[in-house]
Amino acid sequence: MFENILNKIKLRNPLVHCITNYVTVNDCANAILAVNGSPIMADDIKEVEDITTICNSLVINIGTLNERTITSMIAAGKMANNLNHPIIFDPVGAGASKFRTDSAKKLLKNISFSVIRGNISEIKALAINTSTTQGVDASINDIVTKDNLDEVVKFAKKFSQETNAIIAITGAIDIIASKDKAYAIYNGCSTMSKITGTGCMLSAILGAFIAVGQSSLLETTAYTVALMGYCGELASQKIRNRDEGTSSFRTYLIDALSTIKYKDLKAGVKIDVL
Repeated sequence: MFENILNKIKLRNPLVHCITNYVTVNDCANAILAVNGSPIMADDIKEVEDITTICNSLVINIGTLNERTITSMIAAGKMANNLNHPIIFDPVGAGASKFRTDSAKKLLKNISFSVIRGNISEIKALAINTSTTQGVDASINDIVTKDNLDEVVKFAKKFSQETNAIIAITGAIDIIASKDKAYAIYNGCSTMSKITGTGCMLSAILGAFIAVGQSSLLETTAYTVALMGYCGELASQKIRNRDEGTSSFRTYLIDALSTIKYKDLKAGVKIDVL
């Protein structure tokens, strides 16, 4: 299935509208380009609806939140919903402040999202009103482990049913869930947390892959998450081999996204159906 998605994305070169944060916007654009998508970053209320109309998907990321962009996000989201375009929501830092959490919930109320992707603390902040987020990072008390895996899967399925969205909880173990099926993914590496933007980049490339894989939303999301994690592993191995650092890791991560072959991905993914 995902082999077809990789082929389709090369042929269609989907246009992805990102309303994202200015810390990682360049990396998000380069990541989309690396996987054969085409990024456009537009957040002014005067053009977001027009831009959404010409695009194939929408990515909303609240990393550098302000009232102006919330208005633009809602306008773009409603237009995308009207056009039946897939929408990815990255609730960066939800739970860190009342404004951030309230704004994320406002977006959930006004927009029907296809995929909601965040760390476990961010997702819990939206689903059960917790405030354990540490800045933009998950609380150590929320980390997904093999011991609490079943509990987290049950939680993710319930939130998927409530939102009618695929829930992607990313971390040391990634959980991708619909209301009645879930995947656990064990790809990735600790170096991915040493640079800013790997989560934002993942949300961005989800916009590209889901634009061509909307008919198999759960599986497309799961394999895109696995792809990102495996590319992180490849980049990490390269900096170890060359005794290099995190700046090189960032470059090699984008290199891996742009050169990965399906046969290598198939051999490298670590994914279980739950």
